[in-house]
Amino acid sequence: MKNYMDLTGRVAVVTGASSGIGYEYAKALAGNGAKVAAFARRIEKLNKLRDEIEAMGGVCLPVACDVSKEDQVKAGVAKTIETFGKIDILINNAGAIAVSPIEKLELEDWNRVLDVSLTGYFLMARECGKNMIENHYGRIINTASIMGHISGLNNYNIAYNAAKGAVPNFTRGLAQEWAPYGITVNAIGPGMFPSEMLEVNDDIKMYLKARCPMGRAGVLDELCGQMLLFASDLTSYTTGQTIYIDGGWTCV
Repeated sequence: MKNYMDLTGRVAVVTGASSGIGYEYAKALAGNGAKVAAFARRIEKLNKLRDEIEAMGGVCLPVACDVSKEDQVKAGVAKTIETFGKIDILINNAGAIAVSPIEKLELEDWNRVLDVSLTGYFLMARECGKNMIENHYGRIINTASIMGHISGLNNYNIAYNAAKGAVPNFTRGLAQEWAPYGITVNAIGPGMFPSEMLEVNDDIKMYLKARCPMGRAGVLDELCGQMLLFASDLTSYTTGQTIYIDGGWTCV
């Protein structure tokens, strides 16, 4: 029986790959046979990821890149294509936050969050998409968030809310535009998962018990299955969709 989740021969780009969700996505893709180009600003973290993937028998290219910088995105994508010959899968995952009441939020911080979490998605999709269009094949998976679907009680992160709220419609718009080229575009909206941006401490655990039907934070492995599904040929007729993996948070 054919293994549709086998990504052998595919080339995947993962942004925000130096920690958290992106780090686990990169390992999951490599574990299923894809060659991975790992994009992030912190090259030392990417080198550690490369070592882990190579120890698994996989292939990883670390690429130092700030996705909010057009020149760095172009250079990183060109390096990936030069190394691997093509790009089949793009995981837009880099993100930034600025926790502050809106009346105290500086314009510089607002711009920083949107530059990474929205403009960066556009730049990466545009540059990777040129190669996907040529090859008439592509899988783009954007990281949304439940905090772009709901505001979150006592959540002082308006720039993040705004950026993540735009991701599902960016996903829909790009999906319909590139459907004729055999490119699917979907999004995953995580609930609360441990990361460098979120420490799941006792206060967060109490908050989750009160607000989340499953009463707990997610485990990073619980995101990888859906990511691999979107990255595979099993979802070749699925595009423009956002799925929330949140322990039931957005259903109540």
